[in-house]
Amino acid sequence: MYSKELTKGTLQPIILKLLSQSDKMYGYEITQKVKELTRGKIDISEGALYPILHKLEADGILDTEKVYLGKRVRKYYTVTGSGKKAAQEITDELNDFIATLSLIFNEKQLAK
Repeated sequence: MYSKELTKGTLQPIILKLLSQSDKMYGYEITQKVKELTRGKIDISEGALYPILHKLEADGILDTEKVYLGKRVRKYYTVTGSGKKAAQEITDELNDFIATLSLIFNEKQLAK
């Protein structure tokens, strides 16, 4: 598992990317999908997840829908129209950042 310091800056892009590829997801589902896709290397805690979801909702990037399951309420998150544009922009920026980091950390590049 990666350290919290290493993953902290990538959690919002990860969450936004997953939500933009899905019709709707709820919090626990997001954490489990990230864990599955990363083979357990990235584990998003509730304490990290929900502040990001609430900020994205406040910024108009996400919409929410409450679904009642008996006595429980499940809150689903979906990406808005402007959120889809934001998701693409942040994906492009993150991919460029990864390419830039590879200039430093890729040993083959350093040997040139």
